[in-house]
Parts: sequence; C-alpha cells; structure tokens
Amino acid sequence: MGVLAHESSSRPADLARRVRRLEIRAKRLVAERLIGQYGSVFRGRGLEFSEVREYQPGDDIRIIDWNVTARMGVPFVKKFVEERELTVLIATDISASQQFGTASLTKAELAAELSALLAFAAVASNDLVGLLTFTDRVEAFVPPAKGPRHALRLVRELLGARPAGRGTDIGAALNYIQRALPRRAIVFLISDFMDDGFEATLRSTARRHDVIALALGDPREVSLPSIGLVEVVDPETGERAWLDTGDERVRRGFDEQAMAATSERGYLLKSLGVDVVSLATDQDYIAPLTAYLQARARRH
Repeated sequence: MGVLAHESSSRPADLARRVRRLEIRAKRLVAERLIGQYGSVFRGRGLEFSEVREYQPGDDIRIIDWNVTARMGVPFVKKFVEERELTVLIATDISASQQFGTASLTKAELAAELSALLAFAAVASNDLVGLLTFTDRVEAFVPPAKGPRHALRLVRELLGARPAGRGTDIGAALNYIQRALPRRAIVFLISDFMDDGFEATLRSTARRHDVIALALGDPREVSLPSIGLVEVVDPETGERAWLDTGDERVRRGFDEQAMAATSERGYLLKSLGVDVVSLATDQDYIAPLTAYLQARARRH
C-alpha cells in the first residue's frame, strides 16, 4: 500500500508519559460511559453456530437440530452466538489547522482523545482496530489488529506524529481507505473538514463502509470576540489578513458566514450517507458521542 507506520527513536522523551495518561483516561471513559453503548450499536456480522444442547421449555422450535434429535431420541436445539468481530478504522486529520484551539484543548488534542477512546472501545469489544493519519497526504497507516498492546501502538503513533504535510486532503485519505480495506468496516473520520472536493470519494466510501464523521471545531471559529484589530493566519496556507473585531458588522458577518459554513458542512455530509457528530474543544465530547450512539441504537 505504500505507507506504513513505523516506530521513531526521535520522539519526545515525555511521549511514554503522554501515552500513559491518555491510556488511563480513555480506558476509564470506555469502562464508565461508552462500552455498553458501543457494543449495542456496533454489532457483528451475524450469528455463528456454537453447539447443541437439549431442548428446554420455551425454546424456539425453529432451532431444533433434527439430525441430532433423531440420533439421541430426545429434542436438541442449536445454539448460536453473535459473530462479534468487526473491523474499525480511525482516520484522523493531523493537518496544521488541527493545532488551533482557544479552549481547554486544541483540535489535535481533542482528536487524539477521541481516537484513543474509540481504539480502546473497539479492543474491549474484541474488534480489530486500525489507524490512518492524514494531512494533504496519507501520513501513516496502521493495519487493523486486536488487543490492548495494539491500541497503545495507535495512541503512540498519533501522539508522536510529525506530519510532512500541512494542508488537508480528505479525498486522498478516503481513496487510500478504499484500497486498504477490502471488507466492510466502521470508519470514524475525525477532522475539522476544512477541505473541499472530496464529495464523490466520500459518497463511494460510504457505500462500501459505515462512515461516521466526527466534526471538530473551536468556539473562536464560529464567533469573534471584540478585541480590536487582530491579524489572523491560515495555518495550512500561511495566508494572513487583518480583522477589526471591534466593528460589530465585522463580527456579525464573520459569525453568520461561519454558521452558514457549519450548517452546509453538516447537510453535505448527511446527504452523502454519513452520520455526523459535531464536537467542540470547549465542551465535553462524551455527551454528544453517547447521545449519537443512543439515537443510532433507536434507529436500528
């Protein structure tokens, strides 16, 4: 496939501590608030035969194993268990715009916490889980696998990432996913979606996989404070501009444009067959995530 993640000896000395802190927090949140929701919403591919046992009053007669019943002389029924194993891919945007944040977290930190949470939720449910990080290119791909050690590898890869690109190309990430995952998977696409031109690729990806968009934002991206003349910089392109935030018309125009862009993004994603969960750096991310899972459970 061309892009495989690798361990790097040049990572910061505190990486292990950061990974450990995130591991502890993610595992606690999974155990306390997420695992029941996750397991009930994301089910396996069906039922597989487990064993036979003697018929008991109340058993569905449609599951009687007539061959065993004939041999044993008493009724036996087939026992099935859910084929639990799923494939989950966490596709995380690590472009320059993700470094923005004016609240308790940057968007990059929020993305890392979400990725860790989803990785450990998948592991707790015995699912395969992988990671793809992207900017204006695919930065790294860790193929789906099982187990807590593998989940820790994903967290290390994300926290230790040193992206080569600065921009955002969601279409390139989705094309890679389609090549890398031949079987149907659950794809969590974590991004601020500051990109365009990916609509056709997202539509085709959503037909093949169950795509859930976790759309990240910061309060200052949708509402400007009145702090006078400020210079704003696009972190991905380096483009600069001056804004007079003391002018109410400027603030109102910015707010209206930002709200329209957010609404348009949500409508676009939903129209492409993608579920959307909007998350912000200044708010608890567990509440909207569990609300989404509850709503999805009711739908299905």
